[in-house]
Amino acid sequence: MTFLNFYFMMGSPDGGGDGALINLFFLGAIFFVFYFFIIRPQSKRQKEIQRKVGEMKKGDKVVTGGGLIGTVNTIDDETVLLEIDSGVKARFQKSSITDVNPGKK
Repeated sequence: MTFLNFYFMMGSPDGGGDGALINLFFLGAIFFVFYFFIIRPQSKRQKEIQRKVGEMKKGDKVVTGGGLIGTVNTIDDETVLLEIDSGVKARFQKSSITDVNPGKK
């Protein structure tokens, strides 16, 4: 039995509600860690990608979710026509674009 298991199984000697307050504190600490180290950075990264996709223009180099790298040829409302190789073009949803590198050739 580890120290933490023993600590959480202990109750206060007089049967008071101190254990509940400590458990609530640890639950809040776990939520704090998850929010600031996992949820918040991921949402910031997602907003940055959405901003880049909204600002992309013809000639920008992009990476899709499937790993394809191409140059933007035309942009529609929901789709983008990418030139993957010389003479090879494919249409992708804007939501599948994971990175935009403007001006790179």
